[in-house]
Amino acid sequence: MGIRALLRQIYASKFIGRALLVLFIIALFLGGIQLRRWIGESTRHVRYQHDIVNAFYWGSETMKEARRLSPDEASANSLAGFSRGYLALYDRVKHQAYNKDYGLDYPPLRLLVMAIWAREVRNQFPGVDDGHPKLVNPLLKINLLCELLSAVAIFFLVRFCLQRQSRATQSSLLSSWSVQHRASICGFAAASVAWFEPSMILDAHGWPQWDVWILPFYLFAALAALKNRWFVCGCLLATGAMFKGQLLFVVPFFVLWPLWQKRWNRALRVLAGFISTAALIASPWLLHTPAAWLALVVVTTASSLLLLQARLPHRAAWISGITGCAAFVIGAFTGGSFAWLRVGFLYGSEHYPYLVISSCYNLPSLLSKLGWSLKDPFWSVHFGSLDVHVTLQWTLRLLYLGALAVCAYGATRRVRDRDARVLIAITAPWLLMFALLGQMHERYLMWGAVVSAVAMGVSLRLSIIHFVISAASTTMIVHVMLIDKKLETTLWAIDLLKHIRGYASVLVLACVAVYLWNTVPIPAFQRRARRSTRTPSLSLGPEPEEA
Repeated sequence: MGIRALLRQIYASKFIGRALLVLFIIALFLGGIQLRRWIGESTRHVRYQHDIVNAFYWGSETMKEARRLSPDEASANSLAGFSRGYLALYDRVKHQAYNKDYGLDYPPLRLLVMAIWAREVRNQFPGVDDGHPKLVNPLLKINLLCELLSAVAIFFLVRFCLQRQSRATQSSLLSSWSVQHRASICGFAAASVAWFEPSMILDAHGWPQWDVWILPFYLFAALAALKNRWFVCGCLLATGAMFKGQLLFVVPFFVLWPLWQKRWNRALRVLAGFISTAALIASPWLLHTPAAWLALVVVTTASSLLLLQARLPHRAAWISGITGCAAFVIGAFTGGSFAWLRVGFLYGSEHYPYLVISSCYNLPSLLSKLGWSLKDPFWSVHFGSLDVHVTLQWTLRLLYLGALAVCAYGATRRVRDRDARVLIAITAPWLLMFALLGQMHERYLMWGAVVSAVAMGVSLRLSIIHFVISAASTTMIVHVMLIDKKLETTLWAIDLLKHIRGYASVLVLACVAVYLWNTVPIPAFQRRARRSTRTPSLSLGPEPEEA
C-alpha cells in the first residue's frame, strides 16, 4: 500500500513529474552524445577520410591565397588578409581550372567554415600534413549542434501541427490526454527518434560529412511557413543553401505551397526573403566598387520611400526583396564576380554526370540496371523543323517537379483541413528528391530519414515506414564506407549488400509512394475516415482554432 500511495503521489505532483521529465531529457541527451562518441571510435578503421582531406585542403588554399595577396606574413595572418584570401579563392579557382574542372564545389558559407577551421589547425600545428588533418572535433561539434537543433525543430513542428489539428483528424491513440499533452508527447517522441537517427549519426560522426548542417534551416523554415512567416522561411532556406546547395532542390516546395492557396503575396515574400539573404551573403563578390554600393543605397532608399508612402503590408519584406534583386543586377552591370555561383553551385550539379554515383536505392539505380545513362535521350519533341531531345536527366527532373507540386498541393489541403498529415507533406520533398533524381549520393536519403521522424505524430503505420527508410539510409552509408576500405573481414557484407540493391530500391520506392499517397487528401478516403471517427473524443482540451 505504501508503494502504491507513493506512485500516486508522484503522478499527482507536478513538480516531481517535471523533475523526472527533465532528468529523462538529460539522460537522452547524454546518451546520444555517448553514442556519437562510440560511433566515432568504432568506425575509425573504415572512416571515409577523403571528405576531411578535401575540406582541409580548400581551407588551406584560402590561407595560401591570403599569403599571395598580402605584402608580408603578418598581414596574411590578419583578419583582413584572411578575408582577402577567402573572397579571392573562387575567382582564382575559376581562372586556373582546366576544362572547367574546378575541384572546389563548396558554397560560400561552407567554404568560410572550412577556412576558419583550417586556419585554427594551422595556427596550432604549423607542420600538419594535408593527408592527416588534426582537430576534426570542431567540425564534429558543429555537426552535434545541428543534430540537436534538428531534434528541437522536429519537436516544435510536431507539437504545433498536433495542437491545431481538427477533431475529425485526431487519432484515437492517447485520446484520454488533453490536446496540449498529446501534442507534447508526440513531439517529444519524434524528437527523440530524430536525435537517435542512426544514419544521421553515422553520416555526421562515422563518415564524417557535413550534410546535417542544412537540416535545422529546412525544419525551422517549414515551421515558419506553417506560422505564415513566409519571409523568414525564405531567409532560412537561402542561408541553408549557402552551406549546401542540395537544399535548393526542395525550395520550390515553399513557393508552390502558397501558390496553390492563391496567396501570391506569400510566394513573393518567400522569394523576397530568399533573394535578399542570398544577396547579403554574396554582396562582397557582387559589389566590388564604391559606385556599386552607392547605386544599391540609391535603389534601397527610393524603394523604401515609395513603399512607405503606399502603406502596404509587409513593407520590410518588399524593400528587402527589391534590394536583393538590385544587388544582383548592379553586380552584373558593374563587373561583380559570379564565380561563387559558378564554382560553388553550378559545378556541383555537373561534377558527377552519372545516373548512379554509388550504392543508391532509388529509381535511377533500377534504370541503370536496364542500361540507361543520365544523358540518354528519353523522348523527343518536334516543332516543325526543330527537334528537341529531352534526356533522361531532364525527364527525371520534370517528374520530380511534378511530384513536388503534388506535395505542395497536399500541404495546402492538409493545412486547410487542420490535418496533422501536413507533416508528411513536409517530409515528402526530401524522399522524392532521393527516389527520383539522378546524380544522388547514398548519404542524401539521410535528410528524408531524419525529417520523416515527424511521422511519430501522425500514425503508427507511417512511423513503421520511417524506420524502414532509416534502415535503408544507414545500410547505404555502411555499404560505401566498407567499399572504400575493403577489409578482408567485411568482403562478405559488401557482396551481400551489392546483391540486395535492386530489392532495396523497390522497397524504398514503395515507402516513398506511401508517403506521397498520404500527402494528398482523396475525397472518398476522407469520407470513410470521417465515418470512422464519429465517436466523440475524450479529450478535455479546447478545439484548436484556425490560424
